[in-house]
Amino acid sequence: MGRSQETFGKKEKEQKRMKKRQDKAKRKDMRKSSTSDGSLDSMIAYVDENGRIVDTPPDLTKKTKIKAENIEISVPKKEDIEEPIRTGRVEFFNDDKGYGFIKDLDTQEKFFVHVHGLLDKIEEGNKVNFELERGLKGMNAVRVKKV
Repeated sequence: MGRSQETFGKKEKEQKRMKKRQDKAKRKDMRKSSTSDGSLDSMIAYVDENGRIVDTPPDLTKKTKIKAENIEISVPKKEDIEEPIRTGRVEFFNDDKGYGFIKDLDTQEKFFVHVHGLLDKIEEGNKVNFELERGLKGMNAVRVKKV
C-alpha cells in the first residue's frame, strides 16, 4: 500500500486554518451579542463642534447660521491685475539665437526676452517698453516695443 499524502506539515497547516476559522466565528458571535439592539439609532455617530466623533447628537444652541452665498466650492477667481508697462534698456541681444536680456530702469532687474515676445526689432542699447509674464524659469519680458 502507498503512503498517505498528508504529511505532518500539511496536517499542522490545516489545523491552524481550522483554528483561525473558529476564532473568527467566535469573534463574530461576540460582536453580535455585544451590540445592544442593532437598531439604526445605536449605529449613528455624530461629529461635535471640535471635529470629534461622538455618539450624542450635537447641541443645537451652539449652531451658527451660514449663508449659502458665502460658501465657495472652488478656487476663487483670480482678479485681473493690470501689469504696468515697464521701461528698460536692452543689455544683451543675440539675433542668431533669438534671445537676450532687458534691464528694467526702475528696479535694475534683468529679464529674459525671446524673439517671439518682440513687437519691434531690437538691438543692444535700445530703450524699450515691455510687460512681464511668468515663464518656466522666472519672469520673461513680452510685448517688447522700441521707445
